[in-house]
Amino acid sequence: MKKIGFIGTYDKTDLILYVAKVLAEVNKKVLVIDTTILQKARYIVPCIAPSKCYITEYEKIDVAVGFNNLDEIKKYSGVDNLQYDFILIDIDENENFKEYEMSKANKNYFVTGFDSYSLKKGLEVIGKMDDKLLMTKVLFSQEMLEEEDDYLNFLSFYYSVRWDDKKIYFPYESGDASAIIENQRTARIRFKNLSDAYKEGLYAIAQDIISEKNNGEIRKIIFKRGE
Repeated sequence: MKKIGFIGTYDKTDLILYVAKVLAEVNKKVLVIDTTILQKARYIVPCIAPSKCYITEYEKIDVAVGFNNLDEIKKYSGVDNLQYDFILIDIDENENFKEYEMSKANKNYFVTGFDSYSLKKGLEVIGKMDDKLLMTKVLFSQEMLEEEDDYLNFLSFYYSVRWDDKKIYFPYESGDASAIIENQRTARIRFKNLSDAYKEGLYAIAQDIISEKNNGEIRKIIFKRGE
């Protein structure tokens, strides 16, 4: 089981669900955990009987909402060990960063736009530890200016993070927002109306997580299948 963190205050719920869908389509068992303050997954993932804490199945993915740590999820599920290939965790608070022991995660992605709130508040989620944590940048921006990345590097200097050389870009396109809203309305995860740039970002993350030679299969799921 691999634990993957998506860290920051930027709205990343849909992104995580889309990545999870790709993993599920290559026969990986996936759990998505929404630990965020707003718990957006509670409102966009269908659930027959939502409660304070619950796990529901959606598009071949299990989605957990309202839990403070993995032990609570194990207790809810009645198991000593969670049987998933990947656990994707959405985190926007330092308390949950610690509770879910993200410093021990297999991978951590820092997801951000370049507005001041996303940058500064997002870095607070990581906090300041003795050891610097390796993280991969997932950057949402319209133009992807070098100055923006330099500013993030400047702001992160005093936080416990060291950046992976790899960066994953999602150029903002209004068509992507429309496609995501339509998917929410129909309670489906479909890739066909997303921009090629957004699909390339999904491909980069999914391939990075799986770390297997599934390039063709993953690419076909995102670019060819259309559903």
